[in-house]
Amino acid sequence: MRILMVGHYPPHGGGVARHLDNLVRELRKNHEVHVLTYGPVKVREFEKDLVHQVKVPPIYGLRGTSFTFLGAKKIAKLHRKFKFDVIHAHFVGTTSYAGVLAKRRLNFPLVVTAHGSDLEHTAKLTIGRFYVRESLKEADRVVAVSHHLSKLALSLGAREVRVVPNGVEKLEEVESKKRFITFIGALREYKSPETFIELASYFPNEEFLVVGKGPLREKLEKNAPQNVRFLGYREDVGRILSQSKLLVLPSRREGFGLVILEANSLGVPVVGRRTGGIPELIREGKNGLTFGTFDELLNGVRKLLEPKTNRKAGRIGRNVAKRYSWKDVAREVEDLYKSLLE
Repeated sequence: MRILMVGHYPPHGGGVARHLDNLVRELRKNHEVHVLTYGPVKVREFEKDLVHQVKVPPIYGLRGTSFTFLGAKKIAKLHRKFKFDVIHAHFVGTTSYAGVLAKRRLNFPLVVTAHGSDLEHTAKLTIGRFYVRESLKEADRVVAVSHHLSKLALSLGAREVRVVPNGVEKLEEVESKKRFITFIGALREYKSPETFIELASYFPNEEFLVVGKGPLREKLEKNAPQNVRFLGYREDVGRILSQSKLLVLPSRREGFGLVILEANSLGVPVVGRRTGGIPELIREGKNGLTFGTFDELLNGVRKLLEPKTNRKAGRIGRNVAKRYSWKDVAREVEDLYKSLLE
């Protein structure tokens, strides 16, 4: 098959870009896969003929809207040239609506994947809700990375949704003493990093790490107790998790929660808020614990810091993470494409 993927892609960072990078890598073993992404970017040399871009202004609000219309024009141009079997847009909103506009002109098979904040945030905005609803209504197939997102997609107008979870990529693991309680994520309100900072004050003898960047960093550092270190954005997540005894995920919304599987893959149990797709990944009392109230968070951390409980949850976590492979994800997506083309 000849496939066009549309969405954020390396060198862009973020969950969608990482998802696409891994999925494209697997699908290219058997298919010709092109990518259309937000520009300007410097394309990696090994795929320079397969990655296309639309230059958009680097201004929040204008970037997405610009891509909707410029992207639709570029998709149509690329489709006329390459005759794609399937076009697959990642992130339901401005990105997927670019696919919808192009499909209206050329009537090709269109798949859209919901990743999280598209349905949990964009769909609540006035114009965003329009983009989301139209995309879900006009796509030939809708994919969601969690059952939580699948229900949201159905409530927003999708006719049917197939759940295909993220895979977990192999991270660098180093032999090291497990020392830290760790937070990994954007330092933004919906990730609730202030909950992690407050947690640290209850465990003064433990070392807490904050990994990530965002507009809340300065405020968080001012309020943080002395046992908290801020590392900023890091590429060596595997090395950091290898030194962590526990990961805490206090997000107020989380469509999937890939960092749970990344931690589990290195034997690190997780305490996560009971919201969004998090309870689908944390088997309660097995590879971690979920919480609703702050007291539940405190109790969960205390329990998982017990050495015997921690080791057992870590072993189970490794087994859980093995069930989420990109090879399996690619196979499911490939089957979806085939069903669309029959």
